[in-house]
Amino acid sequence: MKHRVLILGHGKMGHAMECLVSGRHDVRIWCMEEKGEAPLEDLVAWAQVILFCLPVNPHHEIVTRIAPYLAQGSLCLTIAKGLDESGRTAAQVYECVLTGGHHYGVIYGPMISEEIRTGRHAFADVVLSDTADFQVIFDLFLGTKLICEQASDMHGRSWSVILKNVYAIMFGVADELKLGNNMRGHLMVTAISELSGIVQSFGGRAHTPYSYAGLGDLLTTATSEDSHHHALGRQLVRGEWSNISGEGVHTLQMVVKHHLFDWRAFPLFTLAHDIVTAPETLHERVEDYLKQLRERVSCAI
Repeated sequence: MKHRVLILGHGKMGHAMECLVSGRHDVRIWCMEEKGEAPLEDLVAWAQVILFCLPVNPHHEIVTRIAPYLAQGSLCLTIAKGLDESGRTAAQVYECVLTGGHHYGVIYGPMISEEIRTGRHAFADVVLSDTADFQVIFDLFLGTKLICEQASDMHGRSWSVILKNVYAIMFGVADELKLGNNMRGHLMVTAISELSGIVQSFGGRAHTPYSYAGLGDLLTTATSEDSHHHALGRQLVRGEWSNISGEGVHTLQMVVKHHLFDWRAFPLFTLAHDIVTAPETLHERVEDYLKQLRERVSCAI
């Protein structure tokens, strides 16, 4: 079935989504930085599917703006993997604003934009406010190389995909320190274990981080040499501290600022926080962390 699709944002992921859907659907694009031919409100009223290919920060403003103009039965989808300045996920923004029967969902997983644009496979969990909307997802990406699976636990998957950027930094740190492949194994096990604990603290399910949105996206981000957060970890070790930024860094700031969970209860998350906020202590903190591991006698999982 052909759909009317509005893509909000035309950065890397906006281009990737355009590549996926433009061949089979009627696609229009709106950018915050550009004045298009039609007002946003008119485009929203026309669209059946609205893809938010934007950072999470402008979500609240835009969702609030477009909510009165959404066509009945239309579906808002986001790929945003961060927290806004209030410490909210994109799913929480949707839940707060899109009341009264409006439909929404998240698409999360290993979806590197460059690989999508060059025709490689990508994989995603799709969690929807109305499970019947998965037929729309099926139609939307039919014949493409984006493989979507219908999933549950929207908030658990949101936190998994957001926090994985924090843990991915530690893989870059370990690689730059030449701690070896065995250390990667430890980091992966520990990151997933901590993600499971954090997700459960928000009422999510223990197994949710073992999904495309958790383990799948973490493995992709943590081991890709093109990953910003992997490169950021390497930068920290090399003493290149002038531009320490990214979704993972912002997530750390928001978690602390808004006391979103008891982050000090999670040693690897705490290590990432400490070396991002005080990179001059990196070598000392890593050694302290390894010392604590030697003294631990029970398995984390």
